[in-house]
Amino acid sequence: MSESFSTVRMAAIQAAPALFDREGSIAKMRDLVADAAGQGAQMVVFPEAFVPAYPRGFSFGALVGSRTDSGRDLWARYWAESVEVPSAAADAIAGIARKNSVYLTVGVVERDADYGGGTLFCTLLYYGPDGRYLGKHRKLKPTGSERLIWGEGDGSTLTTFDTEWGRAGGLICWENYMPLARAAMYAKGVHLYLAPTADCRDAWQATLQHIAVEGRCFVVGCNQYVHRSMVPTDLPDAHEIESMPEELCRGGSAIYGPMGEILVGPLYGEEGILIADLDMREVTRARFDFDASGHYARPDVFRLEVNERPQTPMVTVVGPEQDSD
Repeated sequence: MSESFSTVRMAAIQAAPALFDREGSIAKMRDLVADAAGQGAQMVVFPEAFVPAYPRGFSFGALVGSRTDSGRDLWARYWAESVEVPSAAADAIAGIARKNSVYLTVGVVERDADYGGGTLFCTLLYYGPDGRYLGKHRKLKPTGSERLIWGEGDGSTLTTFDTEWGRAGGLICWENYMPLARAAMYAKGVHLYLAPTADCRDAWQATLQHIAVEGRCFVVGCNQYVHRSMVPTDLPDAHEIESMPEELCRGGSAIYGPMGEILVGPLYGEEGILIADLDMREVTRARFDFDASGHYARPDVFRLEVNERPQTPMVTVVGPEQDSD
């Protein structure tokens, strides 16, 4: 951690995107980041799957042993509004960070163009205040029915990045219930732990607080606030959410300090921007008596092995040329 910049102003954005609309979601992001920067924010975090949507309540027509044409149509629309990296959409997000001179973390649904583009991933994109792309993290294990629509990330995107105030990185939603994934983040030296989510249960706050105490780090929890009227009525199978509560996701964004103290939030029932000034000296103070990857690690007893090699669908093996007769 730098000693010359001891305090960072953090913003957690609780908002809904323009659902199933990539360009509309990025436009809303542009306004929200400008608002946060106007309040002095130096780092800004958006929720899981902010661009273009967390498709809560939709089945995509998938039952065990069958799929429907309308479910495939909904998937095709979701796919069309997803984000490739690099792309014009990714450049637009980078431009938002650059214009407002903030570190920007945003959850997107990512389309991987390298291998045909047929799989989507739940991804965090990281950008620096100069607009530089700092990397991404793909969710390692989608939860429940998310596995129908998102593929699994690999260890190559357990990304962290350095800032003037310390090292930042994080995990998405229920990845944070994976003890070894958390241990990997701690071992990478994270001071600013970013935890975008779609979980709005009261119990989620206990998770955020536990990570703060366990990792002796600042934890930024960030969720959407979504109600049913925001969902486009022209979506295939839009009738599936008609019986759901009007408030589809009530939020619950919050920021915790490295001793588990709540600094701001949790915010429920509305959109909003949570701002907190994080004194990074508190991380050092908190690790005096507990450091999960330091004097509490006991590497003589426990060892964590992390495979960070990209897992590609094809490996080309070129053998020695055969001599001709």
